[in-house]
Amino acid sequence: MRQFSATVSAAFALVCLVLVAHAQGPASPPAGRSSRQTYHAPRTPWSDPDLEGTWPGSVASGIPLQRAESLGTRNTLNDAEFAERLAQAERQKDQDVADFDFDHPSIPFGQVGGGQSPPQHWFERAAPQRQASLIVDPPNGRLPAMTPAAQQRVAERRAREGSDSASYTDFTLTERCITRGLIGSVLPGGYNNGNRIVQSPGYVTFVNKMIHEARIVPLDGRPHRGPAIRSYLGDSRGRWEGDTLVVETTNFLDRTGVGMSGTGASDAMKVTERFTRTSDTNLNYSLTVDDPMTWTMPFTIRFDLGRDDHYGMFEYACHEGNYALPNIMSGQRAQERSH
Repeated sequence: MRQFSATVSAAFALVCLVLVAHAQGPASPPAGRSSRQTYHAPRTPWSDPDLEGTWPGSVASGIPLQRAESLGTRNTLNDAEFAERLAQAERQKDQDVADFDFDHPSIPFGQVGGGQSPPQHWFERAAPQRQASLIVDPPNGRLPAMTPAAQQRVAERRAREGSDSASYTDFTLTERCITRGLIGSVLPGGYNNGNRIVQSPGYVTFVNKMIHEARIVPLDGRPHRGPAIRSYLGDSRGRWEGDTLVVETTNFLDRTGVGMSGTGASDAMKVTERFTRTSDTNLNYSLTVDDPMTWTMPFTIRFDLGRDDHYGMFEYACHEGNYALPNIMSGQRAQERSH
C-alpha cells in the first residue's frame, strides 16, 4: 500500500510539472542561441535550401571595410559612435542633393523639393548600421599586413600610374569597365549593389549588377580546373553544409583583389564564401580571403544581404559611349608630342 501511494504521488508531481511548463509556454533557447540558428530555410523542389531571389547589399553600404583603430576588437558601435554615424549619413545625404544637377539631370528625378535626395537607383544610401566594419577577422577588423613581395608590386604599379608614359594597362580593371573581380563585385558601394541568386539541380548562379558579372557554380563535387586556366572571377565549386552554401574559388588572374579598385591580390588567392539564409528576408554572407603571396594571414568579411525582389537588375553599360580612357590616352600622347 505504501509503495502504491509513493507511485501515485510521483505521478501527480510529474503531471504538475507538465502543467506548469505548459502554462509558462515553450522553453527559451539556450543562452547565446539566436534566431539564425533556429531558422530553417525553405527547400527547392529538389530539396536544396532555397536561396533564390534578389539580395542587394545596400543595407551594408554605410559600413566601412576596415574598422577604426580606436575601436580595437569591438565591432559594434556604442550609442555615441552610432549617433555620429547617423549624423555623417545626414551630411552625406545633403551632399548628394547639393551635387545633383537638378537643371540637367542625367536620369529622371521626378518632383524636386522638400530636401528630397537623388533617386534611390543612383545612390543607395541605407539606414546606418551599428556594425563597425565589414572585416570581422582578424579581431581588430583591419586588413592584415602585406607581404614584402606584395608591397613591391603595389609600389611598382603606383610608379607606373604616376609616370608620363602612361599606358591603358596602368589603369585598374574597374576603370577600364572590365571587372571588379569576385570580391569587389559583391562588396556594397554607393550604387548597383544588386545580387541575384538562381538555382537549378546541381548548380547555383550568382549575378552581380555591378559590371554585370555572373558565376555558375557546380555542386556535384567536381575538382577545380587545372592551374593553366584562370579568369578574373576564378573557378568556383560549391557544396552544402546543412543550410549553408559554401563556395570555394581558386584559379584567379593576378589583376583582381579587394574593394572597388579590384587590384592587389596574386593568382594564389583562394576565396571561401558562405551563404546562410537567416530569415525570409535576410541572408548572411561571408567571405574569407587566403592569399599568402599578398597578405601575411587570411581575413574574413561578413555582412547581411536583405531580400528585395523589386530591386532593378538593369544592364550595366560601362563601355558604351564611354570615351574617358581614349581621351585620357590621347591627351597624354598630345602632351608627349608637345615636349
